[in-house]
Amino acid sequence: MRLSTKGRYAVMAMTDLAKRQDEGEGRAVALAEIAARQQISLSYLEQLFARLRRKGLVKSARGPGGGYRLAQGAETTLISDIVLAVDEPLRATRCGLTKGGPKGCMAGGERCMTHDLWEEMGRQIHGYLASVSVADVLQGRLRPGPLEIAAE
Repeated sequence: MRLSTKGRYAVMAMTDLAKRQDEGEGRAVALAEIAARQQISLSYLEQLFARLRRKGLVKSARGPGGGYRLAQGAETTLISDIVLAVDEPLRATRCGLTKGGPKGCMAGGERCMTHDLWEEMGRQIHGYLASVSVADVLQGRLRPGPLEIAAE
């Protein structure tokens, strides 16, 4: 899976927005404030928030006191939706897509031997991100997954 800086920064910014919006009793939050707190370029955030707005995840307000608000509550804003709004779909394989369906990464369009492994990993990651809301992140309600370390 390729989770780019766009996805990470968008999640950071949306979480900051939700926290400040909650503290400010629903007031719009300026991107310049988020940029300063999260140490993200303002112009980069403007590009990300344009995508987030087009996907219906944020609403913008112009004029004095303007800025952005979450379009829905933090409880219903999913991390997967944020990542998908600013990134390409989450894919762990190197295979390309064609009009006729997936194209394998090997010569002649064949799939590599590990294709199903990486494809399933991508689905698992997407499933996890789809199970976590912005509110979960803010309130520290992240479920640690099972971690087994093999004995050497």
